[in-house]
Order: sequence, then C-alpha cells, then structure tokens
Amino acid sequence: EARKRAAGAGVPVLAELDPAAITEFPVLVKASAGGGGRGMRAVYSQADLEPALASARREAQSAFGDGTVFCEPLLAGARHIEVQVLADQAGTVWALAERDCSVQRRYQKVIEESPSPAVGQDLRERLAIAAASLARAVGYQGAGTVEFLVTGQAEFYFLEFNTRLQVEHPVTECVHDIDLVALQLDVAQGLTLPDRPPPAVGHAIEARLYAEDPAAGYRPSGGPVHLFEVPGVDVRFGLPNRSGLPNLAGPPDLAGRPSPILRLDSGVETGVTVGPHYDAMLAKLISWAPSRDGAARRLAAGLAGTRICGPATNRDLLVSVLRNPVFTGGGADTSLLDGYDLAGVGPTEQADRLSALAGAVAIAAANRQRAQLARSIPGGWRNVVSQPQLTSFDGQRGRVDVRYHWSRTGITVAGVTAGGVTASESTAVESTAAEAVVIAFWPERVTLEVGGVQYRFDVTRVGDQIWVDSAFGSVRLSLVERLPAPVRSAAAGSLIAPMPGSVIRVQAAAGDRLAAGQAVLVLEAMKMEHQVTGPAGVLTELRVTRGSQVSAGDVLAIVTPDEPDLTKGEQ
Repeated sequence: EARKRAAGAGVPVLAELDPAAITEFPVLVKASAGGGGRGMRAVYSQADLEPALASARREAQSAFGDGTVFCEPLLAGARHIEVQVLADQAGTVWALAERDCSVQRRYQKVIEESPSPAVGQDLRERLAIAAASLARAVGYQGAGTVEFLVTGQAEFYFLEFNTRLQVEHPVTECVHDIDLVALQLDVAQGLTLPDRPPPAVGHAIEARLYAEDPAAGYRPSGGPVHLFEVPGVDVRFGLPNRSGLPNLAGPPDLAGRPSPILRLDSGVETGVTVGPHYDAMLAKLISWAPSRDGAARRLAAGLAGTRICGPATNRDLLVSVLRNPVFTGGGADTSLLDGYDLAGVGPTEQADRLSALAGAVAIAAANRQRAQLARSIPGGWRNVVSQPQLTSFDGQRGRVDVRYHWSRTGITVAGVTAGGVTASESTAVESTAAEAVVIAFWPERVTLEVGGVQYRFDVTRVGDQIWVDSAFGSVRLSLVERLPAPVRSAAAGSLIAPMPGSVIRVQAAAGDRLAAGQAVLVLEAMKMEHQVTGPAGVLTELRVTRGSQVSAGDVLAIVTPDEPDLTKGEQ
C-alpha cells in the first residue's frame, strides 16, 4: 500500500514481483510489516526462492506479528539514502539533509552519515522534493523517514516510509543542531515549525555497536557486561551545542574550525546483562566535525579506545570500515561488507603476544598483592636465578605461554611463545614480545617498553577471562589452569548451541542421512534466525524439539560422521 501511495505522489518505485512468476534473478524478499533487515532474503536462483520465502515469513511473523512478504528486483551496488522529514499540524514540512546508510550487514544498517558523500546538489534537491511530496500526500505529522535506493546513475526508488524516529536520527540532529525528540513533542502539542529548518553544517557519522561476532557469521553474543567505557565522550543522549558551549566543542583547530565532537547514546552500562530476547545493538557512537574526514577520524579513534569486557562485539569491524579506503573515499555501497576481509580485522599476532605478556604480569602483580609474606620481601631476593614462572592463555590464535622472572627491579621477560606456530613463522613477533621490557605493573595496568616506545595495557580480569586493551587493540584471553579439573567433553559429532535461544524449526529427524552443511534446526536469538548445520553423516540423536529453550553450549543433536574414503586420496 505504501508503494502505491508513493507512486501516486510521483515518487519512483521498483516493480513488485509475483513470486509465482519470477524467472529473473536476483530478487529481494521483504517483510511488509517492518524493516531493520528482518524478514529480508536475497535470492539468486529459482531453487532458493521457496525456502527464502518461508524463512522470511517466519522471521517477519516473529518480529512484527505479520508474516506478509513481497518481492522486488535486487539492485546490486546501490546506495541506501534516506531523508528525515518533520511535519506539523499546519502543513509545514521539513525535508532535512539526507543520510547515507549504505554500510549494512544482513540488510541492517551498521554505519550512517549525513550528508551523503555520493549525493550532489541536484540529486539532493530531487530527493528532498520526493520525500516532502510523499509526506504531504499522506497528511503526515511528526518525525519520519523516507528511504530510497540510489543507483550509480543517480536514479532513485522508494523503499519505505518509516513513521517514527530511527536509530540514526542523531546524525541529523548533529548537522542541523536540532532536537528531533523535542520537536516531535512540540508538533504533538500543536505548535508550528518555522518555515525553514536550520541549515546543515559540517558532517556527522554514527556507528552501531552490536553484541555479535562478525568472524562467526555475525553470530549474536550475550552475557554480562563487566566493563563498558568510552573515553573522551563530549555528550550523552543530547545535542553537542557546538556553537554555545566551548567546554563541549573544545578549542578550535589551526584553521579556526571547531574541534570534532563525540556523542554516545548507549543502551548498556557496566554491570548489565545482554540477553537473547532483544536486538543485538548495545550503543550508538556519533561524531560531528566540520569535515567528513575529521568526523571519520574522531569516530574511529573513539571506537578504538572503547573498552568492552563481556560479549563479543563488532567494534573492530567498525574501526576497520571507518579507516577503509573505499569508505574514506566515499565509495561505500550496500555491498561493501559482502566478502569483507574479516580475517584482517582486529588485533594482530604481535598484539596477542604483547597482550598475553601484559596479562601475565598483571596476574603476577595481583598474586603478589594478595600474598602477605611475599609483599614484604623484595622481588628477586634469592642469590641464584630461579626457574621462570609460567602463565598460559588460550587466545584467538591458540595457546600463548608467557615466562618471566621476578628480580630485584621487578619482572623480567623470559619468553613469549605461541603453540601451533613454527619458529620461522613467528621469529619477528616472538622477538618483539621477548624484547619487551616491563616498566611498571599493577593488577589493572601494565606498562611495557617495545622498541624504545612505552605502551600502556589496561587489564580486566573476571574469573579466568581476561581482557587487555592497548594501542595494539583489544584482546580477550582465557587463563589456562596449571592443574585443570577433569571436564566432561561432548560426544564426537555433537552439534552445539552457539548461543542461547529458542528452537523454532526442526528440519531433520533421527536416522536421517545428512549432506555436509545441511541444516538440522533453526534457532531464534536476538530477533534473528540462525541455522545449525551438521557434517555429512547420520543424525543419530536429536535432543530438542520445536519450542525448546537452549543455552549456549547445550548439545542439540549428535551426528555420526561418514568415514573418509581413503581410496579417493582423502587423508
């Protein structure tokens, strides 16, 4: 219905496709009752169409209470551009500076900015006219957003009209220096808007911080937030008042322009628990600066300095995108994250080793602090050199062993080694870590000198989990116990729940033969569907049914894998 009303108002729309008559691909399946990436599926072949329709209907029903879906052509390489509108009861309609929301994953926005680097003045005026025309055509009042797809030839097509404030509204507030929430309330009381909005000034970029693991297919993450800290934030849930409060805007730069501003709108704080029943977004971090480059640099630095101890997040991916030449050059479209090099995102091997060294030193400091007798005796009081102390961690790349000596001057590094890496592969990194000098140490902070430069490492420990934050990045480590208690391991072939959630569909039965990668069941967590697949073999045991609530680590099913055929050269 919205598409029909838009077409009637003279706004271009994409053709709606009859699923039964689709012969050309790719197409996009979309939920009728809502957006946010839920109930959306890209389809590239006839064989995938019916499963995509069924999956989108289930997800739409779960998210919006309405399983209605429709299909339209999928425009590859397009940009997602939207226009914030605000209309009062007297008929005044504002069409504010456009927002570019092209950086997306699973058709959900990740980074938004205003204005768009891809929109020139002519296209900007045409988009504003289309958005305002649609708002007037339906008699709209309040704040809303008209969304478009824009092609490389500067053609645009109506997507949807969101009749509410959206997650990315802060970037519009920052460039126009207005409070959209307050203006909504004014409109609801019958107050009238000025004929024209304040002009847009500078550039604003917003990043959505999600509790998810991009390297694991953007799998949602949950659990307690032991620490959430964003240093250098100028304002929270509010306007920067860049012209009126120098203490927020900071001193001007050498060119006389105001300094960049960092705003935080957060849904979590230290001590809360992220559960599986809601969207995975934790917070929004927004930067404003006179230039786009300045806003991108400020936001990337703010995210890189953020300390998050708890669920896995997309923080490193956001920093990578903000510093990616495609993004900084203004060329990011909706396909940017398709095939993105996730292996190159996050801390390096050197960061892992240095962080492990800092973690081991912090643990040693904590142990010394707890030991009443040892605290009264200077380190290294013996007349002979003792055997080095050993602390081991499990990290992203495997096990890391740290050896060190207590000495009269403090702690001396004996070596940092990683399991599973040959000497030739790790010589440079190994020598860097081994040559690090411990300058100062406490249970929560360690200073290392590396290559003549001193670096600070902030250490947070909760049980056997350790988070180390530094200029090298944020590294999570698990302390390996010296004498671990025996644990009961899962049976071979077990399919493990990767997250807490609810089983919404079982797609195989005990005794079925599975192809490699075949879906066994579907979990719903954080309002998204996640397939649990198995190896090639026989499904010998199924421990859940539709509606079962599961926790992360639960055994859902057991598959007896097929034996390898050695006659075909498989090893």
